[in-house]
Amino acid sequence: MRKLVFASCIAALWLTGCTKEESDPFATIKPDESRFTKVTLVEKLNEPMEIEVFANKDVMIIERAGKIKLYQNATGETIQVGFIDVYPEREDGLMGLAKDPDFENNHWIYLYYAPKNTSVNRLARFDFKDNSVDLSSEKVLLDVPVYRDCCHSGGSIEFDANGNLFLSLGDDSTPFESSNYNPIDERDFRPENVDAQRSSGNANDLRGAIIRIHPEADGTYTIPEGNLFSVGTEGTRPEIYVMGNRNPFRIAIDQHNGNLFWGEVGPDAAVNDSLRGPKGHDEFNLATKPGFYGWPYFVGDNKAYWKFDFAKEESLFQFDPTAPVNSSPNNTGIQNLPPTQKPLIWYPYDESEEFPMLGTGGRNAMAGPVFYRDDYEDSEVRFPGYYNGKVLFYDWMRNWIFMVSLTENNELDTLEQFMPSTVFDKPMDMQYGPDGALYVLEYGTFWRSQNDNSGLYRIEFAAGNRKPNVKVSSDKKSGSAPLTVDFSSEGTVDFDPEDVLKYEWQFGKAGTSTDKNPSFTFEEVGVYEVSLTVTDQDGASATQRLEVQVGNEAPEVELAWSGNRSFYFGKEEVSYAVSVSDKEDSNIREEAIDFTIDFVPGGYDLIQTGPEEEIISVGETLINQAGCKGCHGIAEKSVGPSYEQVSEKYKDDSDAKDYLINKIQNGGAGVWGDTQMPGHTHIDVSKIEEMVDFILAISNPESSKSNLPLNGTFTLGEEEMAEGYYVVQASYTDQGANGLAPLQATEQLILRSPLVSPVFADAFDHVAKANDDGKNYVRFTEKAAWFKMNQLDLKGIGKIEFELDPGSIKAKIQVRLDSPEGKLLGETALVDNSIKAGKTWGIISIPIEQTESTHDVYFVIQTEDGISIWNTFNMNSLRFIR
Repeated sequence: MRKLVFASCIAALWLTGCTKEESDPFATIKPDESRFTKVTLVEKLNEPMEIEVFANKDVMIIERAGKIKLYQNATGETIQVGFIDVYPEREDGLMGLAKDPDFENNHWIYLYYAPKNTSVNRLARFDFKDNSVDLSSEKVLLDVPVYRDCCHSGGSIEFDANGNLFLSLGDDSTPFESSNYNPIDERDFRPENVDAQRSSGNANDLRGAIIRIHPEADGTYTIPEGNLFSVGTEGTRPEIYVMGNRNPFRIAIDQHNGNLFWGEVGPDAAVNDSLRGPKGHDEFNLATKPGFYGWPYFVGDNKAYWKFDFAKEESLFQFDPTAPVNSSPNNTGIQNLPPTQKPLIWYPYDESEEFPMLGTGGRNAMAGPVFYRDDYEDSEVRFPGYYNGKVLFYDWMRNWIFMVSLTENNELDTLEQFMPSTVFDKPMDMQYGPDGALYVLEYGTFWRSQNDNSGLYRIEFAAGNRKPNVKVSSDKKSGSAPLTVDFSSEGTVDFDPEDVLKYEWQFGKAGTSTDKNPSFTFEEVGVYEVSLTVTDQDGASATQRLEVQVGNEAPEVELAWSGNRSFYFGKEEVSYAVSVSDKEDSNIREEAIDFTIDFVPGGYDLIQTGPEEEIISVGETLINQAGCKGCHGIAEKSVGPSYEQVSEKYKDDSDAKDYLINKIQNGGAGVWGDTQMPGHTHIDVSKIEEMVDFILAISNPESSKSNLPLNGTFTLGEEEMAEGYYVVQASYTDQGANGLAPLQATEQLILRSPLVSPVFADAFDHVAKANDDGKNYVRFTEKAAWFKMNQLDLKGIGKIEFELDPGSIKAKIQVRLDSPEGKLLGETALVDNSIKAGKTWGIISIPIEQTESTHDVYFVIQTEDGISIWNTFNMNSLRFIR
């Protein structure tokens, strides 16, 4: 029989002349990121929550404040098709959306929302016809009683292949009054929302669970077979499929096997506590069958919390994941809970030992759909078979997306980042459309804000001809009229080398050009949107834009600095001079020039939000790095007040600085509403002082630290080995001109310790980051591998010292300028394991040729040995020596 089947296959291939691999060249080969294009469909949404892609590629979008919008694929326009009057505070509002599996015939959609003037959140069905949601057609399936004005509402809706509806529900419990550990405060005088045992740990409550029901045509629902508890089981709710969840914000269903995935947003505790239990972790979970997933007794890979007596502040015992017991007086369900299941992936704020590729920082885990190529139409943008069976796992705070594949036993197999070079601004929901492209909804920077960088995007795949990747730049973005600007398309690439490209520039309404790098003169004052559209010979095109302001030329700031412009070397007196000129401002007032030198303490890395943006304030930098802008904008109110509001409130209060430092450290509520701000005891008080200085200076610049004189000397610190860096910054904002807004110019130096970890280099080629025994280092994994540090000032530096672990490899490290093959400044001798002299790491130093100007510096390995990911050459640090 096997021979017969094989012969039939050969005959079929002979007749068609095409194998599956030939029709899908990326069935098993990972495609390069260049084959994906992120296309903008809608911008500037107001707190978008979930999407639903229809058969005609229209996309329904819900916004938390109640609007229901429709992106129309045929026209590219977005219209409002409905509005639900919701309670939009805290995490409530219009939260969940799904279309019925038989939508093409019945036109039903399902919404999960917080009805105004109620204490319930509601799952309801509506008719959607003729591009309008018929509110009068509402069928209420389920009301979930909630503690209004709390937290963790969940609300993600998904259907499986059998027509069962899954709805995720958060624990409705505040984390802040339990020091960001597990909220299990059982004291009878406390509000109910401080004990998640009444919700997530309660088998008789739907909160903190993902429920599974089967909607019926009459607007009711039935219970499918196989939920966690059978119908009629005392002390349980039969709707529950999985329980023990804290905040399962986004869920996904594998339509082929029914697997349920969800991201579990974990608690905020930053450190382990001997009295309470483990630090917070987020989780990426998989349920192949019903189960209990631990909260509020366990987190991460079943790390156990302590049973904590809040009255006596005593730890009684650690919970047992094999036999969890809910003995809370607030529990209305069974006491003996099912054994706790483990997540697929778990990770804390700091680096994960198990999954270091997930990075560090804020956390907000979410689950996206599973891809199967044959489920979608044979379109030009359909994803390839390489992603078959892989589920999307993404993080709202960290702005990355991973593809996760499983073994046949539903265990974690591979974890690979998807489109790592592409920017995703708070990815909120994802869905594959009928065309097999990935539709991505992005929330934008600030929580509870209408963000300009929010939007709906379609990620298209190109197996054959690819769209050009367009880059635009200009030598000027502002200036006096008439203004001549040199524009450049440098960096624009088409990854199909045979393509001939056509360039079309549009200079607002002022003119056009088909040159590759045109020069254009704007004669009149105004703000011009300049666009470049690049089209290949097959008609595939892409567009990029930039803005040019004509009528006000930016000031020029110069900072003369006698010391090295990249490093500080212990105690050293440096002379400096700041000068400013501006074409429109006839009188430059020295008091309007800001010049500061600040030291940013160790533990925080320099973070810039874009290639052209600079740090304007050390305090604002620390706020960005601490993740505070997830809840507070500079001008935008979010979960908490804007920093402008805070600054205005306290600008005349002499005790404001001490008060705000204490508030940030210890948290609290009541000043701006009932929302509890968590404490930040893990942040050093000196950093909090910088944050408060920045906030108070918004409305009262005089409250900030005094500017330094514009000419003089400054003594850098004594600690050459200290972590952290100096920010030397001079800035001036002009007075505006011709009706155009003022422009600011800044000259800035970042001076860091000459002892540098290569982990923080700016670019890597076949160099991997690693950690072991408390060290963070890099591994060279191929011959001629390199890492790069951007724009280093090597003036006065005559030697570089390396800390190395060569393993079994003999190699030398080269130092080159501007490219891996650029000018050789110096190289080590051939280094082998003898350098270590019985130690874990060895040290070698080399002289380098001195250079006066700044350059990109490459560190390249050269070896004849068999270097690989298993046999690596390692570097822990390098020191620049004068």
